[in-house]
Amino acid sequence: MQRFTLEQLGTLLALMEEGTFDAAARRLHVTASAVSQRVKAMEQASGRVLVQRTTPVALTAAGAVVLRYARQVELLEADTERLLQDAAPAGRPARVSLAVNADSLATWFLGALAPVAAERDVAFDLHREDQEHTLSLLRAGAVMAAVTSSHETIQGCVTEPLGRMRYRAVATPAFVDRWLQDGLATLSQAPVVTFDRNDDLQDAFLRAQAGRPGAAPRHVIPASNDFARAVLLGLGWGVLPEQQCLEEIADGRLVDLAAAHPVDVPLYWQRWNLSSPLLDAVSAAVREAASRDLWAL
Repeated sequence: MQRFTLEQLGTLLALMEEGTFDAAARRLHVTASAVSQRVKAMEQASGRVLVQRTTPVALTAAGAVVLRYARQVELLEADTERLLQDAAPAGRPARVSLAVNADSLATWFLGALAPVAAERDVAFDLHREDQEHTLSLLRAGAVMAAVTSSHETIQGCVTEPLGRMRYRAVATPAFVDRWLQDGLATLSQAPVVTFDRNDDLQDAFLRAQAGRPGAAPRHVIPASNDFARAVLLGLGWGVLPEQQCLEEIADGRLVDLAAAHPVDVPLYWQRWNLSSPLLDAVSAAVREAASRDLWAL
């Protein structure tokens, strides 16, 4: 296999981030035909189809491998420039793509990134995904590190524990009076708030407490802060991170439905096994924030 050029790798990155040949061409200040020719040259060099010509474009399995390589080269190039110049090149911040679940993003994760952004010329590209599905982005090469609930290490990466994110099953006092007069025995029939179709926290809590999933109406609220607000407004009961409900429990706006049975979700940090001062700094900041804001595993 012939080696890919930096121009070709940069073109693949632009194509996948922009979604179409025309958009990638505008970003690179070339024609769409030039973008197509570069991708075709990469496919000829590798002997594999890398990109599915759909709208938006999609990677093949081989394309995901090359995309990951392109991101690693981009990161190493940025690190090298900074080491040689002892400062970031003007107008070219290093781009760090990360995958993180919505609850971490809404509570503790941004606080981890803030010190890195204050000290370095960096642009974060965050992909919000359920903690059980962030690994797929890492495996596909779309991100260089991820917060995940799986300790299984994918090839080419290293994993370290972050801690446990603790959740509480909560509802408003008025909701409890209306739907839960007999306690958790009727919880499976009470309206519930869920984050999206992949959100299993509420059902897991019901299985643990009542031995069965719920059959009640579900309000789907696909944004962490709005999800918490929906519970606080009484639309249904829900399982919230402690950071989003402890104050409300303390002042009586929410009721902890099972104070002795919190829901703990273990979180892990999985990143490329690649020597990079920038990625090392991000990992150290995430590790420090997790030790402060999460429960120990």
